[in-house]
Amino acid sequence: MKDYSFRRFSSLIDSVAVNSTSLKPNITRKLSTRVLGSIPIPHRTIPEPRGQDLDFVNVAHSHLIHSDWAKLELLSSGLTAFRVKHVLLRIQKDHVLSLEFFNWVEKKEASSHTLETHSIILHILAKNRKFRLAESILRSIIVSDSIDLPAKLFEALLYSYRLCCSSPCVFDSLFKTFAHMKKFRNASDTFCQMKDYGFLPNVESCNAYLSSLLSLERTDIALAFYSAMRRDRISPNVYTLNMVMRAYCKLGNLQKAKEVLEKMESMGLSPNLVSYNTLIAGYCSKGLLGLAMKTKALMGNKGVLPNLVTFNTLINGFCKEGKLHEANKIFTEMKFMNIAPTTVTYNTLINGYSQVANSEMGSQLYEEMTRNQVKADILTYNARILGLCKEGKTKKAAYLVKELDKENLAPNSSTFAALISGQCVKNNSECAFQLYKSMIRSGCHPNGHVFQMLVSAFCRNKDLDGAVQVLREMFERSRAPDLSLFSELCTELCQRGKAQLAVTLCSEMEARHLLPGGFDKAKIINTCQ
Repeated sequence: MKDYSFRRFSSLIDSVAVNSTSLKPNITRKLSTRVLGSIPIPHRTIPEPRGQDLDFVNVAHSHLIHSDWAKLELLSSGLTAFRVKHVLLRIQKDHVLSLEFFNWVEKKEASSHTLETHSIILHILAKNRKFRLAESILRSIIVSDSIDLPAKLFEALLYSYRLCCSSPCVFDSLFKTFAHMKKFRNASDTFCQMKDYGFLPNVESCNAYLSSLLSLERTDIALAFYSAMRRDRISPNVYTLNMVMRAYCKLGNLQKAKEVLEKMESMGLSPNLVSYNTLIAGYCSKGLLGLAMKTKALMGNKGVLPNLVTFNTLINGFCKEGKLHEANKIFTEMKFMNIAPTTVTYNTLINGYSQVANSEMGSQLYEEMTRNQVKADILTYNARILGLCKEGKTKKAAYLVKELDKENLAPNSSTFAALISGQCVKNNSECAFQLYKSMIRSGCHPNGHVFQMLVSAFCRNKDLDGAVQVLREMFERSRAPDLSLFSELCTELCQRGKAQLAVTLCSEMEARHLLPGGFDKAKIINTCQ
């Protein structure tokens, strides 16, 4: 991961250019305090109320401090933004009363609320650390119809900051709210603007931003933002570093992820269960099971006990590699440590054994699952059905399908795919195609593998008309066939005296942009001539 400048980080987010001052890396910074040498905070004075406005503010203030809401009701017709603003400033030391008045105005005369009155209540709540309430109000502003309103929020808060003797936490709330709402451009702008005026978000807000980025697979941007955090001396915590590890694992850079884990202690932090599980998951995703097991041993040496996630991840890793013996050893260790297997655990193992056509072990695991009162789901049945079908035991598989209704489960695309594979294993291409039709009638969607199985089955049975029929079904669903399979079919058609059909199929697929990559249409036509 190359070291992005903060400019590069900002431009990564929706390609939005952010105007900000250059970084000041040599300045010592402290979270939630002003940075020396930053742009001065502007102070905007507001006119004092006079005449009827002053009378209204005085009377409303008196009613509020005496909790006389009945008399306040009589004043509701005289509400204006100017008056509301001054009443809020008078009562700002009482955040409960301020919020009650703010909400009352919202109900009585919503048009009296402006961005400035919203800013004042946000300052009041932030000063009193009522961040959830502040975020709720911020959300209501951000989702409003005004397109440019989110961009004006920072400025509105900035100009009322000194007026309310506010806390830097108000800008932190704004940044975090944008992060939670996945408004990355606005969050990036806010981060830059905060820096300009000498404020920095706390690590929890930065974590919210990183989490949102990772949830939408914006991994590069997340790592760039982490680099910006470090340059601005925002100290990460374990949660930050866990997300950085997760980002590196998503990119397949497991060495970097490991380095982050190793550096935690030198940063005064202790890796936790999530830290180790993240690295283990990264290794398992790449089939590096030896390193995954070493990481599990390391966590034990550090006094961090593996949990359900650790074991499920390892079992899945070994099953994907077809190492069922090792997966079963992990499963046994898991039970020895009194960590109860879940539906996910059993499904992973049953599916692992089904993939190697060992339905007997799948059945044993299912029986154990039932004894332990672990609820089976459609994935459990699909795995068992697949195991039976891979062994050609289609009648037993069909019996399991009948059980689904008793368990209030409905067959899905994977159920039908497994049944179709069973018929294809037995070269019952016509039965397989009938199952395909049932699949369509049930509203399930076949994937490319289902079509490939059907075409292959018909070709093995020398039923070229059936294979062509499947191809036309693929055309209707905009699916391109496998290159080698289609080439074989076209060659077979030519050898059977159906050269024109092969040429027609090629033309139809070309018109729909479905010809497999690397397919040589000219060669087929020459072969057919």
